[in-house]
Amino acid sequence: VTHSIPACIGSMTINSKQLDNESPVSIFAVNKCYVTVQDGTFFDGSGFAALVREGYKVRSDVNITLEFRTTAVHGVLLGVSSAKVDAIGLEIVNGKVLFHVNNGAGRITATYEPRGTSSLCDGKWHKLQANKSKHRISLIIDGNLVQTDNPYIQSTSADTNNPIYVGGYPVDVKQNCLMSKSSFRGCLRNLMLTKGQQAELFDFRRAFDLRGVFPHSCPGAEH
Repeated sequence: VTHSIPACIGSMTINSKQLDNESPVSIFAVNKCYVTVQDGTFFDGSGFAALVREGYKVRSDVNITLEFRTTAVHGVLLGVSSAKVDAIGLEIVNGKVLFHVNNGAGRITATYEPRGTSSLCDGKWHKLQANKSKHRISLIIDGNLVQTDNPYIQSTSADTNNPIYVGGYPVDVKQNCLMSKSSFRGCLRNLMLTKGQQAELFDFRRAFDLRGVFPHSCPGAEH
């Protein structure tokens, strides 16, 4: 067995002596246990998940869907960026959701801002869909559509061959379509990227780098 157990362990004794869980000598990728849990992946606000080590090609079309819940008003959701300018990015900034795309000619952004007293940072689940179709981009949050004009209509392809960073990214990695450096704190589930008829549902347990991310459960309430 080469992976850790996705479970809670408590009240462990060795030779009748109870181990002290509160002050371990060292600790790695161990979270709290929770009284109630929900399906999804918990991001503790300190790190990120890195997917597709060999590189993800955004190119002309991609449709991203996910569900998130958070109480933080800032946080990176997802980024794929080349070393040049071509990139896509999804983030929460001041309680708004921003979808950025740069096909090489310049960045364009679709922004969703909640109306009235409603908030996306209320700790409840929200559905997000971000679509790039050549030079057109749109963002749908909880069924509400936002589209934006693109003056660079001749530029249609985001030429990336880079990992997908979710919930944040390493300090030494460039992200051309993200403004926020804040790691996401909250829960994500059902991350899917679709190109044409090919849909890929991402399992965070298969990430090649996980920091501050716990893929098996989201806390309903901390214990």
